[in-house]
Amino acid sequence: MDKDANSKIQLPPGFRFHLSYEELIVHYLRNKVTSSPLPASFIAEIDLYNYNPWELPTLFGEDEWYFFTPRDRKYPNGVRPNRATTSGYWKPTGTDKPIFTSCGMKSITVKKALVFYKGRPPKGSKTD
Repeated sequence: MDKDANSKIQLPPGFRFHLSYEELIVHYLRNKVTSSPLPASFIAEIDLYNYNPWELPTLFGEDEWYFFTPRDRKYPNGVRPNRATTSGYWKPTGTDKPIFTSCGMKSITVKKALVFYKGRPPKGSKTD
């Protein structure tokens, strides 16, 4: 079930998509990165940086959102991500939270919290 940014996925009544972070990483993100088949095609592909955050509920609804977005780099040979949009930018906040395997012994990635700022750095204004 592929989804473009202008249409909603129609799921059967009662369908729930509540995976653990480990399941999202191991079964979806890892497969996406390695071009392996996904268990199901319920996760949309969008370029997040083409949208303002207040436009996302019209694309995905009001609850949790899952989507793949390409990672752009600020500089061609650098590792810093480019999180700029047309009207602002996403800025990391807080500390990165490690995501552990279900046995809790090994960290498989980190979860990063982002806040949207309107305008251009360093004079952007934080949004809700």
